[in-house]
Amino acid sequence: MKSAVVFCGANTGSNSIYSEAAAEMGHALARRNIRIVYGAGKVGLMGVLAKAALQAGGEVFGVIPFFLRKKEVCHEGLTKLYVVDSMHERKIKMAQLSEAVIVLPGGYGTLDEVFEMLTLAQLGQGQHPVGILNVNGFFDSLIAQLNHMTDEGFLKPAHRELLLVADTIPELLDKLENYEAPPKEGKWIKL
Repeated sequence: MKSAVVFCGANTGSNSIYSEAAAEMGHALARRNIRIVYGAGKVGLMGVLAKAALQAGGEVFGVIPFFLRKKEVCHEGLTKLYVVDSMHERKIKMAQLSEAVIVLPGGYGTLDEVFEMLTLAQLGQGQHPVGILNVNGFFDSLIAQLNHMTDEGFLKPAHRELLLVADTIPELLDKLENYEAPPKEGKWIKL
């Protein structure tokens, strides 16, 4: 794995543990020579992640829509910056630039991004491994909901397994690096 898109919040949350995890992730990816691709923000967990990775000598590529850059939330000191026209183009570009997906705590945008990547994988259109770092149990309720969707027959077990979950950074990075995509069959993955 040479690059990973990291989806995370434009806020830092109400507990400092989230910022600490974002900084640790930035350092860990830099140490492993894994380029970070992210939303180019200088605020929130996005800013913490980028700053930590850059300070550790890592490469950080940002992708931001023009309208957000104008609002001055863009980190201008990145290794490379891509400015696109829309949020949709942003997700496409981030996927093109990465080999894996890492999810840290965040809000609507973070969930939108991760679920789009999972949906593409479910349809056999994306082969990125997708992993959540479950910092401080942040995603426990979401994981329970996904399990409930599986139990109730709305999500096939093979599709539920597309989402990797770990409580520690080393465990998550190992899972992502050892991931084997399920075989494609038509527009759905083979079950």
